[in-house]
Amino acid sequence: MIETVSVDEMLTLDDYQAHIHLSEAVRSLRTEARSLVPRLQGRTVWMVNSTARGGGVAEMMPRMIAILRELGVDVNWAVIGTDKAEFFTLTKRLHNLIHGSGDPELTAADRAVYEAVSRENADALRPLVRPGDLLVIHDPQPLGSGAILRRELDIRAVFRCHIGLDTSTSQTRAAWDFLQPHADVYDHAVFTAPEYIPDFLAGRAGIIRPAIDPLGHKNRDLLVPRLVGNLCNAGLVAEQHPVVPARYAHVATRLAPDGTFAPANDGGGVGLLFRPIVTQISRWDRLKGFKPLLDGFIRLKQRAASSASGTRHDRRLELVRLVMAGPDPAAVADDPEAREVLEELTAAYVALPPALQSDIALISLPMNVRKENELIVNALQRCSSVVMQNSLQEGFGLTVTEAMWKRAAVLGSRACGIRQQIRDGVDGRLIQNPRDPEEIAARLDALLEDVAGRIQLGQNAQRRVSDEFLVFTQVRNWLATLADRVQRWGG
Repeated sequence: MIETVSVDEMLTLDDYQAHIHLSEAVRSLRTEARSLVPRLQGRTVWMVNSTARGGGVAEMMPRMIAILRELGVDVNWAVIGTDKAEFFTLTKRLHNLIHGSGDPELTAADRAVYEAVSRENADALRPLVRPGDLLVIHDPQPLGSGAILRRELDIRAVFRCHIGLDTSTSQTRAAWDFLQPHADVYDHAVFTAPEYIPDFLAGRAGIIRPAIDPLGHKNRDLLVPRLVGNLCNAGLVAEQHPVVPARYAHVATRLAPDGTFAPANDGGGVGLLFRPIVTQISRWDRLKGFKPLLDGFIRLKQRAASSASGTRHDRRLELVRLVMAGPDPAAVADDPEAREVLEELTAAYVALPPALQSDIALISLPMNVRKENELIVNALQRCSSVVMQNSLQEGFGLTVTEAMWKRAAVLGSRACGIRQQIRDGVDGRLIQNPRDPEEIAARLDALLEDVAGRIQLGQNAQRRVSDEFLVFTQVRNWLATLADRVQRWGG
């Protein structure tokens, strides 16, 4: 079951180049493209992944594809699918194993499911792919399908793995042993960090870092009226005065004390725009460290209540609230764990005393309209005092990149993907142990107190993203990688 995804992005490279702080990056991309794009003429590049919405891969794809097309590359986006729910349960297990988590035992039945769905999707994709095309397979879900097509057609294939762990464990070895027969077929592999490359791919893998679109709805500047309007439209802030845009058809909901989701403004709202806010926005995934973050925030509030002495910072700790936001689990087809994780967080939340429930907001973000979802995330990050990414493991963490671009003070774990971005004390702060509520509470306390330090970290963070993690650098690296594959092919 294959879905080809339409990409209708309106911005052009000229639009980016008109922004003085982006102009040099665009010029550099165009200069390099003039020598690389001709090598790709007459071929189609197929980007293949497992979902068109939700998660960093799906979010990066439209802008990257649009820029490649504008530069003259024929590129399409296809999404695999299946009605076999056990396939996505298995690939979620593989995802967790590559991150070093879960039961490493994988059975013959697991392999049979993986290979059957891989064949199903390869057969569905085959009529679209022509001899000479380039196949770029993103992550383990479509890896088997791409391997089949590489064996059976006159094409070249690149495996782009967005996940990984910087140490070898029984879990990572089990996952890569399972995937190696498929990954071995590929001409080249691309990872986010050198530490992620398994031994059997050493010598035939490169590095391309994920990136953000600085003018996309999730990252573009929001003037105060637009920021407030987005929060009102999403049902996150009460509308005190009329706002220009119409209310969104699908609004954010907040977990209520009875365990159901209700309009986010019920009970007085979250306090966005008025209170200090600590925010984490991620998929509902155990590896994102939501539960330790919840426990750490509870510890912060308890410590504040027991040691209050009437200072300005005491008042800040009294008022601070935690927002944990993620996608409506029903909207993310390739993540069967999401609902289960949200149910676990719900159980922990409903057991809290009412005062703590008031200070903690679990928000379900609507995914029906991509633009609206991205504007909600943009607004939430911009009105946060601290943006958290408490991941136990993290392949890269575009939510970190997004917040850094917005000059937010980011507090992240030392997961390898986050370490690729944040230099501790320079453009953010890092937690040594994301499972330790005491450390989380202490780091939050210190960062909330140091207002000037937060401002400096945020300014440095934006420069870091500008230099390293914008889409222009990503596209330039992809052009070089794909052109190199063609040259080695003799094309």
